[in-house]
Amino acid sequence: MQHYRKTSHAVYDIKLNLVWITKYRKPVLHGDVAIRLRDLIREICKSLDVEIIKGHVSKDHLHILVSSPANLAVSKLMQSFKGKTSRKLLSEYRSLSREFWGRHLWARGYFVASSGNVTDDIIAQYIAMQDKMERARDDDFAIGDNA
Repeated sequence: MQHYRKTSHAVYDIKLNLVWITKYRKPVLHGDVAIRLRDLIREICKSLDVEIIKGHVSKDHLHILVSSPANLAVSKLMQSFKGKTSRKLLSEYRSLSREFWGRHLWARGYFVASSGNVTDDIIAQYIAMQDKMERARDDDFAIGDNA
């Protein structure tokens, strides 16, 4: 049985496979920065009623499978993810603000696909296998060994 979500006027099951990279693919998402990024993503998702199904922070990109509300545009979700995390991380970590002098942590654009062409399980398995991420596991949102 699928897990359908409901609002007062809609019943839906919208799952999005999202990926975005650091500017110049710089490998800066590790240690405390990766943990803080994961926490920020969780806060943003909670505020927007987005459920995290699986996620992975790699050293130069973030890959996440989410269940999104029907009334939330993907562009607005990504604007929140990239804008809020960039602002917070650059202000909290001086090493990042020196690395990204233009106040842009993330590269332009992002990848998004609905999970209709591939099953949710295959996407979740793919994310789970990235970097054999046993070290910093916290529920279903892990930080890889190379992060």
